[in-house]
Amino acid sequence: MKYYLIAGEASGDLHGANLMKSILKKDPEADIRFWGGDLMQAVGGTIVVHYKDRAFMGFVEILQNLFKILGLIKHCKKDIEQYQPDALIFIDNSGFNLRIAKWAKPKGFNTHYYISPQIWASRAGRIKTIKATIDRMYVVLPFVKDFYETYEYPVEFVGHPLIDAISDHKQIMPETFKEQHNLDDRPIISILPGSRKQEIKKMLEVMLSVVDDFPDYQFIIAGAPSQDASFYAPFIKKEGVHLVMNQTYDLLSLSNAALVTSGTATLETALFKVPEVVCYKGNWISYQIAKRIINLKYISLVNLIMDKPVVTELIQSDFNTKKLKEELTIIIDDYKRAVMFLDYYDLEKKLGGKGASDKTASLIIETIQ
Repeated sequence: MKYYLIAGEASGDLHGANLMKSILKKDPEADIRFWGGDLMQAVGGTIVVHYKDRAFMGFVEILQNLFKILGLIKHCKKDIEQYQPDALIFIDNSGFNLRIAKWAKPKGFNTHYYISPQIWASRAGRIKTIKATIDRMYVVLPFVKDFYETYEYPVEFVGHPLIDAISDHKQIMPETFKEQHNLDDRPIISILPGSRKQEIKKMLEVMLSVVDDFPDYQFIIAGAPSQDASFYAPFIKKEGVHLVMNQTYDLLSLSNAALVTSGTATLETALFKVPEVVCYKGNWISYQIAKRIINLKYISLVNLIMDKPVVTELIQSDFNTKKLKEELTIIIDDYKRAVMFLDYYDLEKKLGGKGASDKTASLIIETIQ
């Protein structure tokens, strides 16, 4: 069978890679073509476009790169038509993927969506497009299944693929990790500033502004796979700050606390049982637009899933040195850490057990055999 996957960022690359592994286990002769990243490339198949070449964030940046985006959409349609896949699989990345789906379904392609677009957060009207263009939807958050049921659109809750990714991670020995990166014996505070240049620059300046207030800790930046180490050079001149590239899970497994940009990383950090402060600061215009169309109590997946403020969220003007210092002081306290750990265990239970990628692969193959 022929499979065509479209993922658009680092998290999509991770989940796409694990889904590809599961497809190949169940269909060893699978021919896979994809839009993704290094992790998907490592599994095999043929890459069409790397997600680094289309990492646009926010309304303003999208407008500035509109012609490039339209060209990529055109290229994608042409490539799918030439390849003629048995299954067309979209992974998150709704802005791009729903445009392709609207074109693909009338042409008779078998369409699947793994990890739902966040229509539960904003623009719920997109449910009409999904109903009309997606044959099967596989959701990874329990409350998203409930959301779709209110619109009488049946979906499959498969559990969250991060459970598998983290369970499969082989933990590095602390001594080995410290030796690799010239670290001392102080406890680690990890910094996960996002994956796109634009957001990293915005986030790191404030995140690193508290370093001098915590001399008993060493701060380590988790370098995004979409960036080169040289990009971080200006940020690691400060004493007590280090950079680790492509070892985020190793870093989290050894961290005492974390400062995390809102996104999938907030959930990864929680599943590693690391107390965290969730941070977000976007372009002012983009934020003002988003604030008017997004109807959520929280921005972090941890709080959304638990439906309560398990982790503190510092957004826009609240994301400043003073408040960051206050919140970091709180989460390195032993009592607060113990309370957060209990919530983290409940969070993991809500996400279901292992096997999200295998379940999804089985359901996709079922529909095309």
